[in-house]
Amino acid sequence: MLLLIAGLFALFLLIGMPVAFALALAAFPVFVATGTMPPTVAIQKMVTATQSFPLLAVPFFIFAGNLMNATGITERLVRFARLLTGWMAGGLGQVSILLSLMMGGISGSAVADASMEARLLGPSMISQGGYSKAATAAVLAFGSIITATIPPSIGLILFGFINEVSIGRLFVAGLVPGLVLTAILMVTAWLIARRNGYASDQAELPTLRDLWTSFLDSIWALAFPVILIVGFRFGLFTATEAGAFLVGYALFIGVFVYRELTWEKFYEATTGSVSDLGMVMLLIMMAAVLGYAVTIERGPQQITEFVTSLTTEPGFILLLVVVLLIVSGMFLEGAANILLVTPIVLPVLVHAGYDPVHMGILIVTLINFGGLTPPVGVIMFTVCGILDVRTGAFTRAALPYFAAMIVFFLVLALVPAVSLFLPDRLM
Repeated sequence: MLLLIAGLFALFLLIGMPVAFALALAAFPVFVATGTMPPTVAIQKMVTATQSFPLLAVPFFIFAGNLMNATGITERLVRFARLLTGWMAGGLGQVSILLSLMMGGISGSAVADASMEARLLGPSMISQGGYSKAATAAVLAFGSIITATIPPSIGLILFGFINEVSIGRLFVAGLVPGLVLTAILMVTAWLIARRNGYASDQAELPTLRDLWTSFLDSIWALAFPVILIVGFRFGLFTATEAGAFLVGYALFIGVFVYRELTWEKFYEATTGSVSDLGMVMLLIMMAAVLGYAVTIERGPQQITEFVTSLTTEPGFILLLVVVLLIVSGMFLEGAANILLVTPIVLPVLVHAGYDPVHMGILIVTLINFGGLTPPVGVIMFTVCGILDVRTGAFTRAALPYFAAMIVFFLVLALVPAVSLFLPDRLM
């Protein structure tokens, strides 16, 4: 039955059916054809999937991120990032990577970050920085992966919700990997810029006065993830309550601090949030149906038994899961991948002795990395579409960054302390 479910799901994707409906219809044999479950159970599972207090964190954080973008925060962060790294070789490329780190605490979405930076920095990188279109697309796309680890990452929220892992610990665990990935990508971008002669964005080093002024101007955004961590550490709020608090925080900044949040911008942020949330919730509802069907058929247990029959070596089990996640990321959008694949592979990894928080950071980052790879990489297509770049040219320009990501994944997988150091001491 599991093979039939997988086959139907693959078939529906191949014929171009939207992922959400492919998820639900792939479960059709379990609920109808075999007579195991009445179809009404599928409807109940759709409704039940939305009736979750932890899941309320998703709309709150999406809304808070859109409100922060509407307050002028993005422009202030760009100025600060330019002062910090614009003087380096390939200055605007470095600015984009550092901006992704800062924006990770606001947007929570790699696709949203890549789309925003492609429009904001892409034209300047091509016209002033000496970057080709393909090189521009590559650095912007790979920088957006940092967003997957920095709180409030939507991917981490969904992973924690669907797998019953502490979202607070996941948020804290993502900070150090996010900084490590930023450093690795910045070094890679610097080496490429030196080799190809990319220009810096500014000729002179910034003064301390300029840095301090820009820092103070951006501090409300930079404090965004810090508030989350402090709140979780001292038990001030849960993930859901943190989302509600940050909506109020974003409104306060927009209305009373920067005074740039007009009714028109508020309306745009609200409608944009509703659109984003509609997509996410539809995936959650349909994935709940398929997830229940797979559970009824003992899918996770069968897969665990199959993998452990091949090997009991934890390292090899992890390698198999990594390959599976990269391949699935080539075909599925990140949220769908998290909802569909992680409940199946996480029990296998936990059975092999791995910490679920450690694996959560690795899995969510791997799934977002799949968005950079052909044939159906969502992040790749987003950036290439905005900058008018062919996927073949993008892939060639991205080869050094693929190598950098392999280094990062090796560090993340082989050194658990990179993920677990902070949550083990703060949570």
